[in-house]
Amino acid sequence: MTNYTLLPLLHSHLAWWGLKPFTSDADYFAWQRKQLSAGDLARLNVQAERKQEGGPWDEMTFYDLTAQPKILPVLYSQRYEYYCKIGSQVAAHLGDAESILDFGCGVGILSTFYATQFAEKQFVGIDRSPASITIAREKARELGLSNLRFECVDVESDNISGSFDLIVATHALMQAEHDPGIPSNNWQTFDRARDTKQQAEFERRTGIDVRLDRLNASLAQSGRMIVFEKTRQLARRVPFQRALAGRGLQMTAAPEPIRYRLVEEVTDDGPFYFVQKGRGIVFYWDELPEPDEGLPFDQIQLKTSSTASDMPLYENHWPSAQRVWEQLHDKRLIKETTCQEANRRQLHVEIGQAEEGVYLYCANTFDQRQLVLVEPAQAGMVESYYQEITNSSAGG
Repeated sequence: MTNYTLLPLLHSHLAWWGLKPFTSDADYFAWQRKQLSAGDLARLNVQAERKQEGGPWDEMTFYDLTAQPKILPVLYSQRYEYYCKIGSQVAAHLGDAESILDFGCGVGILSTFYATQFAEKQFVGIDRSPASITIAREKARELGLSNLRFECVDVESDNISGSFDLIVATHALMQAEHDPGIPSNNWQTFDRARDTKQQAEFERRTGIDVRLDRLNASLAQSGRMIVFEKTRQLARRVPFQRALAGRGLQMTAAPEPIRYRLVEEVTDDGPFYFVQKGRGIVFYWDELPEPDEGLPFDQIQLKTSSTASDMPLYENHWPSAQRVWEQLHDKRLIKETTCQEANRRQLHVEIGQAEEGVYLYCANTFDQRQLVLVEPAQAGMVESYYQEITNSSAGG
């Protein structure tokens, strides 16, 4: 099956679960207020905050609460497009796998979809939330799925029973979604040292060390994994890729970034990784920034297109800003600041004069780059911006 043919089936499946698609925040929250009481919403907000700030217990308590039949369809409707994107992508790549583990299956929304579409395959869904597993089992019974079972397993403390041709892990491996990752060697490069201690600390902080080890141990010889986490930022993507490669998992297809909406909010996520235990068709683990949307730099076009006195000649907030900054002609540094911040981020900001104009360049070791180029008469604009950045850094 292709993604295209799977989507209508997914829409029907999500409707069976009671999920509704929304494209307007106002419409979604109006519906939410009709479905849930003020008390329900207050409990959800409290548990969501604790989940963000706390550890595994707070996370499990949150998911136990969201598994309640009244809350489940309302809360998970926010992720409607996520389920469409992920569900169709995974289902299209199940291939010839006969035994499939859905790790971190939650209430089983996608597990039940996979088992419904592929009756000849055997599925197991595991999650550490008892309330989620209870709901998942009830739904599987309602759908009459004999090729799917659910187990309550916490891989932090328990091994996974069985061996699987394919393991699916989507938004389930990394606990700390706000962890900044591993910084580059310095603000001038995107390269990262191969520091085993630093790598091990990242894996420990994000929880992927034990989880990946347990999953890898449950993978059959030459078994495959489909992995999708919040690792779009290079500082997180590089150590995550190294964690996979360090366990003998090699890419069998190019990673695929994914874009979807959480109602109105657009999320650039992933990428999707297709990996296999042992050797096979191996793709290169790329540790460079992905192609970005920075404006191409054309000095001639720059001069002829600048008409508004309050607008920069050129502005780029993407990694490609570094390449443009390096190519400016006859640069003369006016002033610069480089500092080491508490979160291990090294920040550099400078103002200079080049043949193309007065510029402000900002870079840090978590891969952010910014270049603003203005006419000399607008130098006050970049001076104000320089002060804003340096003052913010000093205060942070």
